[in-house]
Amino acid sequence: MEFGVLGPLEARMHGTSIAPTAGKPRQILALLAIRAGRVVQVETLMAELWGNAIPRSAATTLQTYILQLRRKLTQAGVQQQSGRSAKDVLATCYGGYRLAPEEFSLDLSTFQQLVRLGGRTMAENDPGRASEQLGRALDLWRGPALTDVPVGEVLSTEVIGMQEERDWALEMRLEADLSLGRHAEILGELRMLVSRQPLHETLSAQLMTALYRAGHPWRALDTFQALRHALIKELGVEPSPRLQRLHQAILANDTGLQAPSATLHALSA
Repeated sequence: MEFGVLGPLEARMHGTSIAPTAGKPRQILALLAIRAGRVVQVETLMAELWGNAIPRSAATTLQTYILQLRRKLTQAGVQQQSGRSAKDVLATCYGGYRLAPEEFSLDLSTFQQLVRLGGRTMAENDPGRASEQLGRALDLWRGPALTDVPVGEVLSTEVIGMQEERDWALEMRLEADLSLGRHAEILGELRMLVSRQPLHETLSAQLMTALYRAGHPWRALDTFQALRHALIKELGVEPSPRLQRLHQAILANDTGLQAPSATLHALSA
């Protein structure tokens, strides 16, 4: 089975879609896929579907949704393809349900593996490989996570976590590209990201660095002032000491901010 949650929900078995069209069964399938191999408690599923307004018929209705999902698996030929019944693949366990992880792929799992690998590669001082690995991870995203699934209180937490992981992967990939002297290539991307997240200090710092290395120190200083004004207006705080040190380094034309290639060229001259 192939599941995708980094964008619209995708659920396929040997090319046949097993994703239901109704909202609540889609919620159940998405949550079971994200937590494949683990038992999802009935109480958790009910909280996702109904929040604090759980109806009296919730248990029966939930069982009906599970039966619908199993019927989808049967129609897709799970028995013929894997030798296991739909009840084996979507199993009833003590207190809940479990989607079997055997022969199961999930884009979220692949993304997380690549991000961990990229982080280790960065720590090993290999930004070239890290940029490639993190780029592959980010390419798995097809839009906002579970964009076509009604999201309750449980899935909303999962979606927030996924987005935070994506943001972290993007920051690392941009940092790797800066380490490789690719400041000119990522200027447009950084400008767009900062315009969308004007309070994000890391992105602003990366944009300031890229602008300085591209020969536009005044624009880098303008970026700092825009960040400072936004932070004071929205939060009543000044930029962090890290950003203030970067600001001072740009004002002082600190050669330590030069692109790696430029620094190496100066040392070899």
